[in-house]
Amino acid sequence: MRISTAQMFNQNISGVLEKQSATNKLVEQLSSGKKVVTSGDDPVAALGIDNLNQQNALVDQFVKNLDYASGRLSVTESKLGSAENLAMSSRDLILRAVNGSLSDADRQTLAAEMQGSLDELLAMANSKDESGNYLFAGFNTDTQPFQFDATGKISYSGDSGVRNTMVASNVALGTNVAGDAAFMNAPNAMGDYSVNYLASQQGEFSVSSAKIADTTTYVADTYTFNFTDNGAGGLDLEVLDSANNPVANLANYDPSAPVSFNGIEVKLEGAPVAGDSFSMQPQAQVSIFDTLNSAIALIKDPGKTNTPAGNSELAQLLNNFDSGMTQISDARSEAGISLKRVESYQSSHSDEKLVNNSALSLLEDLDYASAISEFEKQQQALNAVSSVFSKVGSVSLFDYI
Repeated sequence: MRISTAQMFNQNISGVLEKQSATNKLVEQLSSGKKVVTSGDDPVAALGIDNLNQQNALVDQFVKNLDYASGRLSVTESKLGSAENLAMSSRDLILRAVNGSLSDADRQTLAAEMQGSLDELLAMANSKDESGNYLFAGFNTDTQPFQFDATGKISYSGDSGVRNTMVASNVALGTNVAGDAAFMNAPNAMGDYSVNYLASQQGEFSVSSAKIADTTTYVADTYTFNFTDNGAGGLDLEVLDSANNPVANLANYDPSAPVSFNGIEVKLEGAPVAGDSFSMQPQAQVSIFDTLNSAIALIKDPGKTNTPAGNSELAQLLNNFDSGMTQISDARSEAGISLKRVESYQSSHSDEKLVNNSALSLLEDLDYASAISEFEKQQQALNAVSSVFSKVGSVSLFDYI
């Protein structure tokens, strides 16, 4: 069989190019450290590598979200912890201020210290994060959440929004505590009503609870309780609504028995006397700011401190203050629990990234010893093919004439 010069030339060129291509591929693998450089190198492995890289990119985004959540929740938990400690010290000041041995000047000094604590607590509630956003404003992060209104009470300008961030597939985690949940909406320790005690009060008594007992017959209103002498050594009790209409009349009032009317049940502790009176109005929730502010006003008033009315009001304020402290503590616990979840997801994503990277290594990382050995073989084969082609290509018929 005859082989033409062109055919021989093409065969040798193809051999050289094939060996060069194989050698270049090995050079590229050695320089990148990857055995799968293009999808054509190993389509199945390339698909797996692409999926793993996408998973790692998603995990990286989750990790960034978790880092943000961790920073924000850490600041929130810290601020709430400081607020809790400040509230505890403020409660101690209230108890010190009602000591009967203190002078009016001493009480004014303690009231000034309590005012400083109130201002500090308010500043904590208006804290900002590293981006200048208010921590306890819900979704209204650019609006100062807490401030005094025209009536001297603290108003809340934020909302109840909880800002969620994705920390895993289909898992959202709250990264803030709304201000109303931390400082404003503590349950009224007495139930659903608060009481106004009159300075004329002579009996040592206080309302221990005032709750809605029957929602079907409940009538929301301001009610006044009047105790009168029944002429037989006991007391009669009349309860009036805001229009001065009687809603309850109890002859021979028994302090140990609850008073029920209009779906409301009221319990008293102590012993009122004839002529005593008090009123109560609906208030299911209290603010620790307003409670502390009322305590300051009570301590500043020398006509109320250590009086029956002042002691009754103090009992109510201390119970509500404890409720506010519990609310702050619960909010701090919520932030702490969220931080624990952040740490758990961070650990989980770290493990996931390690597993993914191990799988990636098996699919794409180059075995350098094997690759170098193969490179040497290809180099030798390329040199051999090139040498043969050079010698054959230089042969001419004239060499044999």
